[in-house]
Amino acid sequence: WRLRGGGDSAMSISQYNGSAIIAMAGDGCVGIAADRRLGIRNMTKACDFKKVFQVNDRILVGFSGLATDLQTLEHRLRMRCNMYKLREEREISVDAFGNLVASMQYEKRFGNYFVEPVIAGMREDGTPYLMSSDVIGAQCFKDDFVVAGDTAETLFGMCESVYRPNLGPEDLFEVLSQCLLSGVDRDCLAGWGATVWIMTKEGVRETHLKGRMD
Repeated sequence: WRLRGGGDSAMSISQYNGSAIIAMAGDGCVGIAADRRLGIRNMTKACDFKKVFQVNDRILVGFSGLATDLQTLEHRLRMRCNMYKLREEREISVDAFGNLVASMQYEKRFGNYFVEPVIAGMREDGTPYLMSSDVIGAQCFKDDFVVAGDTAETLFGMCESVYRPNLGPEDLFEVLSQCLLSGVDRDCLAGWGATVWIMTKEGVRETHLKGRMD
């Protein structure tokens, strides 16, 4: 799906609002970071747009892609998780949540959500969980990092250069922050600040970062 503007220029509808997301696994911790820009092509509309959501004490999910579909899918996922909690009388696990996201996307494969989710969480035994999927729910599981957004190639390069296994929470925060801020500096459709979430067995910490505003 591509949008045409003036002349022969074309852009993917998934890049229409701009986004950049990274999730990383550490030693007994996981983190996810996203930019805060909401734009309409090259015009910036807001710099406080939320793209990462906490499902429960063990699950964080971020969305890249079309902002309207992002909000729709997040609301429907929250409703499904609440129904699961009422029926099962327990919180949904991160593995079940990953399958729920993929199945909801596949349900709409003929009129899909233009969203690529990134899930970071902790299993019951304390091991990290990282998963990303495309717009129809094809899952990709990793044990180091996953990226999504307009500038995925740059984010991949930064993560491959800086990431090291078994990072502690503070080191993971620093690596996530530097990778995201450096990656979005090379993309005019994402950036304008960032939000970094770090999850450990003690809890979840959210931090807002300032970025370039040009």
